[in-house]
Amino acid sequence: MSLVPTPGQTVGPFFGYALPYDGDSELVPPTRPDAIRLHGRVYDGAGDPVPDALIELWQAAPDGAVPRAPGSLHRDGYTFTGWGRAATDRTGHYQFSTLRPGGGVAPFAQPFFAITVFARGLLDRLFTRAYLPGTAPAQWPSLAARADDRGFVFDIRLQGEGETVFLAYTAP
Repeated sequence: MSLVPTPGQTVGPFFGYALPYDGDSELVPPTRPDAIRLHGRVYDGAGDPVPDALIELWQAAPDGAVPRAPGSLHRDGYTFTGWGRAATDRTGHYQFSTLRPGGGVAPFAQPFFAITVFARGLLDRLFTRAYLPGTAPAQWPSLAARADDRGFVFDIRLQGEGETVFLAYTAP
């Protein structure tokens, strides 16, 4: 029997149907004293906003440890799980309420947000990182977040001028 390869996912947009949930983008309540905001816009190759993308965020805790607490899909208002999901609005904007990530152990010593992008026209998700200001690898300036008054801004450009660097993960 010969098996035929299939795509990684059906081309959307369909993310709004079952993936968003209450509190999905609030890794911590925005009123928490040490809460920060990570936000930005997703742009397509023509520089237009992508109004139907879904962004997933994975990150270390402020002490650099990888959170192991369950509860990402049922937020309790105080447990930090290090994972969240945010849909873009009609202007391509997304935002998370989270904590500042700490640095880990080499080679991951620099603090960063791990980001996964799902969007129309993609046959599979894209992986990237948003490094805190001044910590991005010099050869990848598109991975540098900018500071703002409440946290950090990280715009994602799917292709074209200023395209965000996307990472490939392979099985060991």
